[in-house]
Amino acid sequence: MKSPCTKVCQIDQYTKLCLGCYRTLDEIATWGSMTSKDRERILADLDFRRPDREAG
Repeated sequence: MKSPCTKVCQIDQYTKLCLGCYRTLDEIATWGSMTSKDRERILADLDFRRPDREAG
């Protein structure tokens, strides 16, 4: 199963997103039990969660 994990596991105190993969704690915790459709939806959304993407 594809995972966006980059092994940089640190949660930003303001956004509550992982600074490595930009998932929420809930998304990280439930990743293995999610449907493929749910994982695909999150993967598609990750680029929009990146701070450098928001500034552009």
